Amino acid sequence: MSLEAIKFNKSNPANVTVEVLDQLLLPYTTKYIPIHSIDDGYRVIKTMQVRGAPAIAIVGSLSVLLEIQLLQKESFTKSQWYYNLSNWNDVRSRFQDRLAFLLSSRPTAVNLSNALKEISTTLNKSDNIKAFDRSLFEFVKRLINDDLSNNKKMGDNGAKFLLDTLEKEGFKDEFAVLTICNTGSLATSGYGTALGVIRSLWEDSKTKSYPTNIKKKAKTTENSQSKMVHVYPLETRPYNQGSRLTAYELVQEQIPATLITDSSVAYRIQTSPVPIKAAFVGADRIVRNGDTANKIGTFQLAILCKQFGIKFFVVAPNTTIDNITQTGEDIIVEERHADEFRHVTGTAIDLNTNKPVLNEKEEPVSAKVGISPPQINVWNPAFDITTHAFIDGIVTEKGVFTKNADGEFELDKLF
Repeated sequence: MSLEAIKFNKSNPANVTVEVLDQLLLPYTTKYIPIHSIDDGYRVIKTMQVRGAPAIAIVGSLSVLLEIQLLQKESFTKSQWYYNLSNWNDVRSRFQDRLAFLLSSRPTAVNLSNALKEISTTLNKSDNIKAFDRSLFEFVKRLINDDLSNNKKMGDNGAKFLLDTLEKEGFKDEFAVLTICNTGSLATSGYGTALGVIRSLWEDSKTKSYPTNIKKKAKTTENSQSKMVHVYPLETRPYNQGSRLTAYELVQEQIPATLITDSSVAYRIQTSPVPIKAAFVGADRIVRNGDTANKIGTFQLAILCKQFGIKFFVVAPNTTIDNITQTGEDIIVEERHADEFRHVTGTAIDLNTNKPVLNEKEEPVSAKVGISPPQINVWNPAFDITTHAFIDGIVTEKGVFTKNADGEFELDKLF
């Protein structure tokens, strides 16, 4: 069963509750953080307690809904001073400022921008706070439901495309795949984008491993005899989403995997006991020509795949498409605080037992360790830009897009 990164209780549409999984504490501690306002949404996104472009958009949108519902509670309205609740036009104007503030939490992730633009349009069309509340509730529900549905479609689309490609090439053996950062249930409403493709490949592989227990082949297999038997997730420096989160999800799903360092990819490709046939990565923004912003390290992974003849796929929903920006040169790349590089944060481990150190509540203790001179200058971009020349296919819920004879993507159907 997929992990639940966002708990959204919508049983009472006029008084919803939201909790998000604190991903900074994984994999040793599972703790949920309540969200009550845009300030809470900004904080968990900015500090990366929640991350992944689809999840960021969902949590951001939910925080807007929670703030508009908070404004309708008498206990809150008596003490707040920011909004003039007697003047709806003033509330709308103030709310636009709040949306701009929320967007500044993660400017590279276009999903958040796209969601907030739609919310802004809805806000301008609403005649009063209750109308906006109702419309926003329906928007958030649709955003979450569509994300989960689209993730499953992407998973099947990507898996089928790779297996069909291998079949056409005459490859009928076992293979492995690569992935970077975290693109699974923890980065989405569930199932995942790039990791969703890997889930679908694994489900297909199980039908081939145990044919006597399967009455009907999975739709991704058709005539293909090849099967994925191993995953190599990269640790993903400097924030370790690969080792903390993707590795955690793969263990939970019991998908065979071996964690590798970002710097060992070339040697792993060269020495892997089964051939590595593809890499699946996510995206925080895909522009019109197919250039893609994703977690730092993605570009060098793409270059290595090109060198070794490994298919490199970007997996993302239509909400990740930026239909205005022409090329990756115009993407604003977020830079993170230097101390995220100078320090490693995680669970304290007892040096003698190799088990987590526990506090008085028997909970694992978080710790921060310095790994560099505090005075050293640091460049810590959160993302890099993979140019479309290094991308073999873009996997979406609408299908897999490949390049034409001129080496260019034609993504007009996604705009």
